[in-house]
Amino acid sequence: VKYTDAAIEAAANLSNRYIQDRFLPDKAIDLLDEAGSKMNLTLNFVDPKVIDQRLIEAENLKAQATREEDFEKAAYFRDQIAKYKEMQKNKVTDQDTPIITEKTIEHIIEQKTNIPVGELKEKEQSQLIHLADDLKAHVIGQDEAVDKIAKAIRRNRVGLGTPNRPIGSFLFVGPTGVGKTELSKQLAIELFGSADSMIRFDMSEYMEKHSVAKLVGAPPGYVGYDEAGQLTEKVRRNPYSLILLDEVEKAHPDVMHMFLQVLDDGRLTDGQGRTVSFKDAIIIMTSNAGTGKAEASVGFGAAREGRTNSVLGELGNFFSPEFMNRFDGIIEFKPLSKDNLLQIVELMLADVNKRLSSNNIHLDVTDKVKEKLVDLGYDPKMGARPLRRTIQDHIEDAITDFYLENPSEKDLKAVMTSNGNIQIKSAKKTEKTEEIASEIEE
Repeated sequence: VKYTDAAIEAAANLSNRYIQDRFLPDKAIDLLDEAGSKMNLTLNFVDPKVIDQRLIEAENLKAQATREEDFEKAAYFRDQIAKYKEMQKNKVTDQDTPIITEKTIEHIIEQKTNIPVGELKEKEQSQLIHLADDLKAHVIGQDEAVDKIAKAIRRNRVGLGTPNRPIGSFLFVGPTGVGKTELSKQLAIELFGSADSMIRFDMSEYMEKHSVAKLVGAPPGYVGYDEAGQLTEKVRRNPYSLILLDEVEKAHPDVMHMFLQVLDDGRLTDGQGRTVSFKDAIIIMTSNAGTGKAEASVGFGAAREGRTNSVLGELGNFFSPEFMNRFDGIIEFKPLSKDNLLQIVELMLADVNKRLSSNNIHLDVTDKVKEKLVDLGYDPKMGARPLRRTIQDHIEDAITDFYLENPSEKDLKAVMTSNGNIQIKSAKKTEKTEEIASEIEE
C-alpha cells in the first residue's frame, strides 16, 4: 500500500487530538500500521515472486506425474498452472496499488474512539459559525447564556484558548427547570455528535469527604484500589466528551477543591498514579445556589439587572473565590416567560409526534390547545418541567384512550371543547365537521 502525505499528517494530528492514553510518535505509527493492515486484508493480492515460484513448482510436479503415468495428479497440476497464469495476468501494478488517504485514517480513529471524526471535521467550520443558532433552536429563552458559551468554544477552536486547559469550563446558575441540563445535552450533540458523549455526575452522591476516592480511584492500601475512578477512567477512555456535574453546591468542599486543578491545568492524577488530560473535554457545573433568595424577582415584573446582581452575589456564600475564578464563564439562566413556554410546548409536541410515528400515528395540535397547555403548566418558580407533566396528563393520556377505542384512526387532532377542555378526535372527522359548519354559516 501507499500512504499520502495528507494521511501521514492526519495520523499525527488526529491521534494527538483523539487518542489520549498513548504517546507520539508511537500512536501515529500504530494508526498508519492499522490502516495499512486493514487495507491489505481486503485485497486479493499475492506477491508476483511467490506466484512465479509456485508456477515453476506446479510445472515440475506435472511433468513428474506425467512420467509416472499418474494422469489424475497431472490433470490437477494442469489446473493449478492455469490458475497461477491467470493470477500473473491479474497482478497489481503500481497504478493499482491501494492508497491510504486521510479518510482511511479518520475511519480507523472512529472505530477506536467511537467519535464521528469525519463528520465532525467536515462540518466543523459551519458548525462553529452556526453553533449559537443551533443551540437556540433547542434551548428556549436563554439566548444570552447560549451566546456566551458559543463565543468561548469558538475562541478555543480557533486556537486562542489557553493550551492544556479544557475546551471550556462553565458554571450554570439559575432556577430549576430553565434548561441548564438540556443545554449541556444539546452542546454534547452539536460538538461531539451524540448525547452519549456527555458524562453526567449527580453531585448529591459526593456529599461525604471520602467520596473523592470514587471520582479518582482509591489510594494504595485502601479497599477498591484495583477499581478505576468513575471520572478519571471515563475521561481517559473518552477524552472528547462533555462532563456535567449536576447540583455542584451539594458536593463536599474537598470534591470541589479537586476540580481546581482540572479547571486550571486540565489534568488530574488518578489513584494509580496515571495523569488524565481534560484538554479535549468541556466541563459544565450546574447549581441552584442563590436562586432561593432571588424569588422576589421571579416573574414578568422583575428587573433583569437586579436579578443578575442578586444571584451572582449570593454565589459567594456557597463557593470560594478561587473556585469561582477558575471558570471561563459563570452563566445565569433566566426564568422562562409564557412566550418561551409556548415554544417549548411545540418542541415537546414534536417529540410526542416522533414517538407516535413508530405506530404510524400523527397528531395535529391547534394553537388554542397549545395556549391552554401553557396556561395549565405555567409556574415561574418551577420552569418548564410542569409542562411535561401537563402534556402527559392532557395529551398523551387522551391519545392512549382514543387509540385503544379507535385503533384504525392514524390522523389525530387535539382540539378545545366548548367547556374549555382538551379533546383528541379523528382529524378527518374534525375537518368534515368544520366544512359543514362553514357551509351553514355561508
